[in-house]
Amino acid sequence: MSDEVDLTMVTLTFDASDDAALLAILSKYVVLTRMEDGCRNVDFCSSVTHPGRHLVVQKWESPQHQQRHFDSEVMVDMATACMGVLSQAPDIDLWDATSAHDLR
Repeated sequence: MSDEVDLTMVTLTFDASDDAALLAILSKYVVLTRMEDGCRNVDFCSSVTHPGRHLVVQKWESPQHQQRHFDSEVMVDMATACMGVLSQAPDIDLWDATSAHDLR
């Protein structure tokens, strides 16, 4: 059995103008995203060096699962809720999982 894992990874970086509101929005988003078909994992981190900056790291089984999620109501609802609570547009990046494997 190969140790390689086929993953599609996405990062979303948010800078808050209203940190409490953004934390509530992203917390709900992460919980709902973890329940979506093809979601391998979602991590939610907050910067120690940049107060109000938050990072969401997503791992998807395939590019199709990731794209379906980005077109989903969960994603659209999160994006709509973020209006007025961000200091700038989020930075969204798609990553190649150069070195990734399951711990299980």
